[in-house]
Amino acid sequence: MPEASYDYIIVGAGSAGCVLAHRLSARPGVRVLLLEAGGPDRNPFIHMPAGLARLVGNRRINWNYCTEPEPQLLGRRLYWPRGRVLGGSSSINAMCYTRGHPLDYADWAAAASSAWSYTEVLPYFLKAEDQARGASEFHGVGGPLAVEDLRFRNPLSAIFVEAAAACGVPRNADFNGPRQEGVGFYQVTQRHGRRCSAATAYLRPARHRSNLEIRTHCLAARILFEGTRAAGVEYLHRGVSTRARADREVLLAGGAVGSAQLLLLSGLGPADELRALDIPVVADLAEVGRNLQDHLDFCTLYKCSRPITYDFTRWQELAVLARYLLTRSGPAVSNIAEAGAFVRSPLAPDPRPDIQLHFVPAQLDDHGRNRLEGHGFTVHACVLRPHSRGSLRLRSRRPQDPPVIQAGYLSDARDLPVLLEGIRLSRQIIHAAPFAPFRGAEVFPGEQRVAAQELAEIVRRKAETIYHPAGSCRMGSDARSVVDERLRVRGVEGLRVIDASVMPRLIGGNTNAPTVMIAEKAADLLP
Repeated sequence: MPEASYDYIIVGAGSAGCVLAHRLSARPGVRVLLLEAGGPDRNPFIHMPAGLARLVGNRRINWNYCTEPEPQLLGRRLYWPRGRVLGGSSSINAMCYTRGHPLDYADWAAAASSAWSYTEVLPYFLKAEDQARGASEFHGVGGPLAVEDLRFRNPLSAIFVEAAAACGVPRNADFNGPRQEGVGFYQVTQRHGRRCSAATAYLRPARHRSNLEIRTHCLAARILFEGTRAAGVEYLHRGVSTRARADREVLLAGGAVGSAQLLLLSGLGPADELRALDIPVVADLAEVGRNLQDHLDFCTLYKCSRPITYDFTRWQELAVLARYLLTRSGPAVSNIAEAGAFVRSPLAPDPRPDIQLHFVPAQLDDHGRNRLEGHGFTVHACVLRPHSRGSLRLRSRRPQDPPVIQAGYLSDARDLPVLLEGIRLSRQIIHAAPFAPFRGAEVFPGEQRVAAQELAEIVRRKAETIYHPAGSCRMGSDARSVVDERLRVRGVEGLRVIDASVMPRLIGGNTNAPTVMIAEKAADLLP
């Protein structure tokens, strides 16, 4: 049977892959194949915003990765959920729409090219956006990705904003506007009370196009080369090996884990590691899988003295679901992480906030997998610009085997004091006057833990990812970078990486919106 032939093959139907499929298939006569290892986004809890609580650990739509034992976190293996479904992680995330700080993109410009400065990337944020508040210097309307204010908020989220303001944190109605610093409510990628994932925003309007083929349950096994030119992809469809040819380019959009893994499986990476697995070396690229970065997060958790949180009983959950189905309103339209803050600590080396807070009016422990009795609320605190770096390596030559993820959390001594500062700030906010009628006992870190050494101990015991891995195929102008400023993989032709893995440095905020921006910009770079 002859190989099917396309102009572009996109590997991964996550945030970046859906953008690319939409933009490229809009070109007349361009044939596009989109491969996704997971299935269609039919699970109803994907589209109901608060349904994200039911998606944790769902192996049908989640890769359920785990890190290797983390030396600085008492040898714990940390859970890394990543979307394995149309829409990728945008189908299972908390929908917070943040872009980072303008100076983050100055870092990218310094590492790669002035084409990645804030001035150059802002038009692509605007192009993607359909902002419910209307157009402005900082926001676009009419784009595929809906961005709106939450239609329902728990009263405790407003209390959090008041309490942070009482502690001197400036109010901020728009984290993506003139300044990032401050406290306020997150805007979310929703439309009329439903999740607006990348699949909903970009893929659904393009599905009818005859020049776009979307294939689910297709696990990419390796990139096919003719000499040093990427000529196609070999993939497994329900266990059967199939090949497809790319006449123009192969585009990897598998994220910080998937794209690096596929490059390594295809012979692009550190030559010694590849030879040790009997993988023929196509290009000796020492940094594939290196430079891995993520936001490490600690949850400060308090009991609530009033039963007004989202810690519902099963019967209450049914009532919430019924209200949503009948009226598309109520707690089910919440993204759970309703309010937050970007704060510049005394340890910040430059004008940018170095700590991000997410407020959750519910008890959140172990990614929500450990349900606690009673009512409570949680403040997430993460280090926005970690110095620690990790790595990703192959476990075997089998594409079905998850890679070896060594996140390297707290491997750089500069990160822990910033996280401890985040805990201090979280406690200060909860002990401010507006929380007095609602504040119960401190569960984590625990009221008796006040010394820095005690807090460091519980950080090592309880800190987790807040789901922002990036950097494993970093972009740069130097010869050691994996991709150049046009996202072309060095040492070969016809191959690009287009997703969060190309970030030279992790941005200071949630990573979904910047990933969409990267793909929007990349679509304009493609011939």
